[in-house]
Parts: sequence; structure tokens; C-alpha cells
Amino acid sequence: MAFTVVNILARSPWATFTIGATIPIAIVMGLLLRRGGHGAIPWVSALGVGLLAVAVHGGRLVHESASASAWSFGPTELIYAICAYGFAASVLPVWLLLVPRDYLSAWLKVATIAALVVGILIVNPELRIDAVSEYVNGGGPIIKGKVFPFVFITIACGAISGFHSLIASGTTPKMVSRERDCRLIGYGAMLIEGLVGVTSLIAAACLHKADYFAINLQPALFAKLGLQPVDLAAMSSAMGEDLAGRTGGSVSLAVGIATIFSAVAGGKMLAYWYHFIVMFEAVFILTTVDAGTRVARFLVQDMLGRLSPSLGRTDSRAGALLATGIAVGFWGGFLATGSIQTLWPLLGVANQLLATTALCVGTAVIVNLGRARHAWVTAVPMVAVGTITLTAGWQSITGNFLRLGTFTGYFDAACTALLMASVLAILVEAGLRLVTGRLPSAHALPGAAPNG
Repeated sequence: MAFTVVNILARSPWATFTIGATIPIAIVMGLLLRRGGHGAIPWVSALGVGLLAVAVHGGRLVHESASASAWSFGPTELIYAICAYGFAASVLPVWLLLVPRDYLSAWLKVATIAALVVGILIVNPELRIDAVSEYVNGGGPIIKGKVFPFVFITIACGAISGFHSLIASGTTPKMVSRERDCRLIGYGAMLIEGLVGVTSLIAAACLHKADYFAINLQPALFAKLGLQPVDLAAMSSAMGEDLAGRTGGSVSLAVGIATIFSAVAGGKMLAYWYHFIVMFEAVFILTTVDAGTRVARFLVQDMLGRLSPSLGRTDSRAGALLATGIAVGFWGGFLATGSIQTLWPLLGVANQLLATTALCVGTAVIVNLGRARHAWVTAVPMVAVGTITLTAGWQSITGNFLRLGTFTGYFDAACTALLMASVLAILVEAGLRLVTGRLPSAHALPGAAPNG
């Protein structure tokens, strides 16, 4: 996900300043909430949202000032900056940076999507993308595989997400006052996720096909399609950014949403709307970076504890720093060497296989609690998601990664194969234990404790 943020911010002083400003805003909010308690939430929330609007305008001023070059960074510099942010968010107390920044993201996400729904109803935009893609049977310029099953490993968030299962078990319990709130948070988040998906498809489909590919492909790859951009030059001029070659999907989505919002406002403030949506997207995406890095730190630290018990303790500063460094080093390496053609399928395979594992654990818990008649609720999606993802993963290895003929392609193929083998082993062992009745004790399984 961080790959898309890099492409949003690359060589964009306006966007870089705006996104960078959200970090001190979040820290100030964290300090104020720590001091003021729950009673301070309303006015601190209003302050944070107001400062976000100021940050968007401040980005415009920076963009037009003599210091613009100081805020214009290339991809490599941005990767280092994102890695530094992920490291800091993992090791700092959650109340100082992660919670207030993700809280701001929640406000932005819900408000922006609600406004987008209203905007779509008012504007009734024309959908210019073909109803059925000519690449439905594979061979597309961005993702080589067929729509089915590749759609399941390129859209990594939705009704069943492995990443969300990690957040639900490793981070959410530390941020709620009552366990029953987790149901509303988890299920409500998936409903909003579905709404985000539908509205995002509409916004992206507002673009001409040639403009969409011009944004989401490097210029050399776009030239091979033989298409001529329609509105790209005019949109780049109006938004104050070079939009061509900003792969990852986030920029094309921001263009589509900004166009709808501008139409509601009578065709005005297109540049402001674009950079507001860029901020909304980047803040939202970086919640994956900070929360994901923190969860990865927990997992790595647990493994380090098997080598040295002191490193595995949650209060071990050395263990936290070492585990975070390892986690950031791995995902930072993928970010530095990958592309949209490799990172999205790899992320999708990892996410959906993790979802399969979470469903497997849930099935085992239900059976151990003596409620086997309800186990189909998790077992059926477990089989469906596992089968589709394993199939798509194999096709990605043979038809995508290995055909690249590069070290990155071979490495991604090896990682995908390792993930598939690990999850397949888990499913086989769980199946054998279920058949033989030798499932682990319910008290030994995650989520089985009375208080979660």
C-alpha cells in the first residue's frame, strides 16, 4: 500500500507538505487528549479537522513559493521517509501518534465517502470505462492474469481481509473500552469498505480509458498501447501536477473524485479538491503502514522471544526496536525493488491467505467450544477463499513473476510459494485434527479466552 503513497507524493511539494503536516497535527492531538481525557475529544477532533484544512491550503502556498524544491522528493527519498514513519509509529506509544492519526483518518474517510455518495447522486457522472474490459481474459498492461481469479488477489481489502484479522486481534483490543464494541467496529468497517469499493469504481470509471492507463502505466508501457490521452494534459494543468505515470491507482482515483466534487461546486477549485483527496488517500493508506508495522513487530518479537525470552517481553525496548527494524527492513525492501505488477499480486496473496488462516482458527475455536453445528459459517468461506487464492497464487507465480526474468520476480515467486505452502500445511493439519478429533484445547487458541 505504501507504494501508492510514494507515487502520490513523488515530485509533488503540495501533496508532500500536506501529508507531512498530518504527523505533527496527530502528535498535538495525542498530547492534548492525553492531558484532557475523554472530555477533550470533541474540541480536539474539531481542532484536528480544522488543521487538516489548513494543511491543504498550506501545501498550495508551499507549491507556489520559492521553497517548493525543498519539498519535492523522489521515490527513493520518500521510501526512506515512509520507513521512518512506520518505525516511529511502531515503537512510540499508541496514544501519541498511531491512535490520533488513524482517528483523523476515520473522520476523513467517513466524511469524504459520504460526500462522494452525495456528489455522485447530484452529478450522475458518465462512466467512460468499458463495462467489460478487453483484458477480462488476461494480458492486461497492469495485471497480466484473468479477472477471475486475479481480482481476488489484487483487491486486497473487502469483506474478508487477513490484514483486518490481524488488526482485530493485535491492535483493536488495546483501543476499545468494551469488548462488545469490536463487533460494531469490525462489521461496520467492512460495510464502509464495501461502500468505498463501489464509489471508487464509479470515480475511476469517470476517466477516459486512455487517461486511466496514461496515469497508471509508466510512459514507455503506455506508449505500447497505441492510445492517445484525451483530457490528461488539461487535468494536469488544472491540478498543478504531472499526472502521467503515477502508478498504483490512487492518483487516478483522486482525479475521478476531484472531478465529481468540482462538478458539484460548479467546476471550481479542482486543484484544491484533488489535493484534499490526495491527503485523504495518503492518510488512509498510511494507517496500513503504521498499524501493520506495529502488528508485524508483535509477531517478530514473539519469534525473537523463542531465541531470547527477554526480547520477547512486551516491555522490552530492545526487543521492540529490533523487531520493528526487521519488519520495516523487509517491507521497505519490497517497496524499493517492486512495481505495481509485482507488489499488488504479492500483497493480495499474502492478505487472502492470512484471511484463510484466520478463518481456520475461527473454525477450530467454534468446534472446540462445542458449537460445531455453526462451524460452516467460517468453514465455507475458508474453503472458498483458500482455494481461489491458492489457484491465483500459482497462476501469479507461473504467469507473472517467473516471466519477468528478474531477481525481483524470482524473489516474489519464492515468497508467494512459501506463503502458499505454509497456509496449505495449516489447512491440512487442521483438517486432519478435525477428522481425528485432536484439535488443541479451546483455551490454547487465539480468541478463546473469556475476555478476548
